[in-house]
Amino acid sequence: MKALRSSIKSDWINHGRDWTKPGFRALAIYRIGVWRMTIDNPWIRKPVSFIYRVLYRLVRNLYGIEIPYTATLGNDVIIEHQHSIVVHGLSAIGDGTIIRQGVTIGIKNLDDLDGVPIIGKRVNIGAGAVILGRIHVGDGATIGANSVVVHDVPAGITVVGIPAKPIRPT
Repeated sequence: MKALRSSIKSDWINHGRDWTKPGFRALAIYRIGVWRMTIDNPWIRKPVSFIYRVLYRLVRNLYGIEIPYTATLGNDVIIEHQHSIVVHGLSAIGDGTIIRQGVTIGIKNLDDLDGVPIIGKRVNIGAGAVILGRIHVGDGATIGANSVVVHDVPAGITVVGIPAKPIRPT
């Protein structure tokens, strides 16, 4: 319970200490979903699970942010804006990553259901970006708005376009 409170407090601080921000609410519900799986007592776990499922659906349907508890999110993740954010349940997102509206992180095709992206630390994901398949996005990378990423992105690199390609620093 202490770790849950600490994570939620950190998310609250990272979202400007504003509990009304949809990104904060989505992350708080995600963290409650992860925490509930550690509860051994079924008399406690079942009602907490019920509350989680109701709140998860509320956040998904009201704000358009879908992050299942089976995904792995690091600390200090920021969801900058709401709507049309989908994270596959097996994806991993590193500490300090920023996610904007319209982002999809998921599988590339139905033949590889567990082929999901692994997003490094401090990655900046632009609005409308799509990151698909069994790929790795390195620490400190930037994914440009509306880019479609289907190949690995090295650490510290900025990629843009469809399909996403590195841009040269100026």
